[in-house]
Amino acid sequence: MLVSLHIRNYILIDSLDITFPEGLIIITGQTGAGKSIMLGALSLLSGAKADVSMIFQDADSCVVEAEFKLRSEELSAILKDEDIDADGDEVVIRRVLNRSGRSRCFVNDCPVSVSVLQEISSLLIDIHSQHKSLLLSDKQFQLAVLDHFAGNGQLLQQCGSSYRKQSALKAEIAKLSAQLSRAQADSDYNNAQLQQLQEAALKEGELEELETEHRTLANAEQIQAALYAVQQSLNPHDQSIASSLKEAARRLDGISAFLEDSASFSARLESARYEIEDISDEVQSAIQKLDLSPDRLQWVEDRLSLLYSLMRKHNCANVSELIELRDRLALEVVDASSLEETISERQHELGAVQAELRKICDALSDSRRKAAPDFASQILSSLVFLELESAQFELQVDSLQEPTERGADKVSFLFSSSGRELADVSKVASGGEISRIMLCLKAMMARFVGMPTLIFDEIDTGVSGSVADKMGQMICKMGQDMQVFSITHLPQVAAKGKAHYLVSKQGDMSRPITRIIRIDGEERVKEIARLLSGATITPEAISNAKSLLHEGLS
Repeated sequence: MLVSLHIRNYILIDSLDITFPEGLIIITGQTGAGKSIMLGALSLLSGAKADVSMIFQDADSCVVEAEFKLRSEELSAILKDEDIDADGDEVVIRRVLNRSGRSRCFVNDCPVSVSVLQEISSLLIDIHSQHKSLLLSDKQFQLAVLDHFAGNGQLLQQCGSSYRKQSALKAEIAKLSAQLSRAQADSDYNNAQLQQLQEAALKEGELEELETEHRTLANAEQIQAALYAVQQSLNPHDQSIASSLKEAARRLDGISAFLEDSASFSARLESARYEIEDISDEVQSAIQKLDLSPDRLQWVEDRLSLLYSLMRKHNCANVSELIELRDRLALEVVDASSLEETISERQHELGAVQAELRKICDALSDSRRKAAPDFASQILSSLVFLELESAQFELQVDSLQEPTERGADKVSFLFSSSGRELADVSKVASGGEISRIMLCLKAMMARFVGMPTLIFDEIDTGVSGSVADKMGQMICKMGQDMQVFSITHLPQVAAKGKAHYLVSKQGDMSRPITRIIRIDGEERVKEIARLLSGATITPEAISNAKSLLHEGLS
């Protein structure tokens, strides 16, 4: 139930803090007083589009906040999924709109998106404004009402799950089939490309090694001449420099007793000798390893030419990218060969899911067809109570060619006010008849569905007299099981409420302000009398108002 409503700077409301009781709550006021403003504020909390024109004069922002009490597994699951703090059964939703046009939404002080706000508010409040009567022409609404009545919640969940599985499998099969078509179209080309790359026997780092070897082979004679010259320098006139250094070191050792520095000189000469011997050995080894074979040079050049050609052909910067391409083509070839098998498996799964979906749809159809006569009978009984004695009301359940997320049926509400030929209710019912039919539907739903707080915005439009009184009785009966708000112009309805709130406009024309207050006693009698007689309240209207209030509260 809606426990309290707090509004700041919303249209003509500068500040409003109001609490509400359980049961039936009546809201009245003169035309233009601003009854729709409160409805608009609640619509804002329901996720309606926000606009800066909603902000009160000269204010920077507007705030609408409502506190609800509701214990619901579905609501608890949403709060948990969105990581929203929830203590007990209290839920506070708030929306803030700034002059910049930015709108922010909060649930229990946790920021949420508008879509989440809409999802949560739909479990807390149901606003039935006059345009909602257009739902009678909405086949999805008609189907949903029948499913609620038939208790098809679990079947609908199963149907939705199976339908989504079917859609997912169809999408996957279509994607795989497109891949297979591309793979088959590119098969010969890819295989040729893969074969060429596989035959190339690519190796990581090979290009760099070959380029280094090619530089050596291409300059082998120059390298050989230089190395021979080095060896000659290290061994002039067939006399090894290393041997000379060794002899020099020996002579220094011989005078070490007479010259203090001779030992140091000898050690340094020995070190130089070892280094020169190493250099000489390595130069000799390099000479021996040097390959002057023209065949080897030709092979290296051919190999480099192949690698460069492949890199250009496949737009690769190095051999590593060629290897990646080779491996990717190998996978594509393997994938192409297994795609048909995968598609066959998915088609088998799709067949099983479609069989399951058809079975669920059949169960839904049976449930709907069984529930339809009782549904129509209850609606018709309520319509007769609302003085449509000659009315006829039936539900027509037709099969669809293809299943949907809600089964394989479409439902039509057929109506006749005269008892003659039945036709679609949205085409033949008058405004007053549509109001009565919608009230009957809401009243029936309130009996078998855990509905949230329900707000009727002049659902009694187009009716008067005893019909209005009976509509008031029906709304009052709904208020025994749930919280119901009724915005009304009819005294017969206004007299039924447990609580009565009056909307009025105060201030001057340049700065009008809407006020909402609870009225009791004589104030309520005067308001009922105003609804009865208009601007001039007569003694008869006062007497009649007291009588209506006595009957309504008894």
